[in-house]
Amino acid sequence: MRWDHLADGNDEVGGPAGTGGTSTGGTATGGAGAGGTGTGGTGTGPGRPGALFGIPDVVTRTFDTPEFRGITFHEVRARSILNRVPGASRMPFEWTVNPYRGCSHACVYCFARKTHGYLDLDTGIGFDSQIVVKTNAPELLRRELGSARWTGAHVAMGTNVDCYQRAEGRYRLMPGIIEALRDRANPFSILTKGTLILRDLPLLREAAAVTDVGVSVSVGFTDRALWRTVEPGTPSPQSRLDAVRTLTDHGIGVGVLMAPVIPFLGDSPEQLRRTVRAIAGSGAESVTPLVLHLRPGAREWFMSWLAAHHPELVRRYEQLYAAGAYAPTWYQRRITRQVHELAAEFGIGPARRGAARRIVPAAPPSAAPEPAATQLTLL
Repeated sequence: MRWDHLADGNDEVGGPAGTGGTSTGGTATGGAGAGGTGTGGTGTGPGRPGALFGIPDVVTRTFDTPEFRGITFHEVRARSILNRVPGASRMPFEWTVNPYRGCSHACVYCFARKTHGYLDLDTGIGFDSQIVVKTNAPELLRRELGSARWTGAHVAMGTNVDCYQRAEGRYRLMPGIIEALRDRANPFSILTKGTLILRDLPLLREAAAVTDVGVSVSVGFTDRALWRTVEPGTPSPQSRLDAVRTLTDHGIGVGVLMAPVIPFLGDSPEQLRRTVRAIAGSGAESVTPLVLHLRPGAREWFMSWLAAHHPELVRRYEQLYAAGAYAPTWYQRRITRQVHELAAEFGIGPARRGAARRIVPAAPPSAAPEPAATQLTLL
């Protein structure tokens, strides 16, 4: 595994030799003869993982709990956390923060799969089950935001892998990240499929009092059968929409990224209508459709899934995506037009490209309980 290529732009890992960590209910390795089982494990010293990966303080850990069964976590200390987006990118922002690499959401279409190959990790099952955790992300972000060179630019999160995937329930990196941004009044946005964002609702409201905060939830379809096969590690579409409603009820404006719209599986007029109707019913401020794109790394994994589950569609996909990673312009425009027409019918509109929504904290009734601080059920 090539830890020297862990960078997303300027994103690097490293740290002092001979460090490690402990955790309840897991097994960890991090040095020659180090590690433990049962109630926890500690990895220390310049042993095998560090020597193999080129970094002396990697701790590899597993947890004996149902939600993490089959998942391996590689804990690292990053050297930098604010990543500049390449100039050629289509993204409407310049800086990102990614506390994790790999994603247990296991979406078969995820475009970030290729980045696991930079670490010599498998971009298929390995991307879903080998999760890199930048354990010092909050403290490092606070330091970088305080640099005299930092200009206070907008920071986007959840644009590579989901920062509210299941690992966040254990590692709790996002509260410290949001606090660092809040304390510097630095504008930011979050895109997620994870209902665990509700845990941090009080922090989001505090940040919204001093800066621009954008929150978007990704819901590409409401078909439960499709969800179970293409997004098996995510909360259900309805659970995500329930989270949108909870955020909205607490004064947090939320846009829904209707992504991906999956050709021939989730793009019929009735499917689009059901999805937009459900999004409107959640109280979302906007809906923005995005057709499935298949970059190298994601393309191979998705097409193997398609061949196994819908072999009759393989040829149609080869034709539709013959020119590259993106569906033809005519197809994208057709989907966009249909969704915008439905959005107008149901009373919501498209998001303003690149704009962070100003969130005005609403004072909930004094008797109202705080939202649940746990990931909602996947079912």
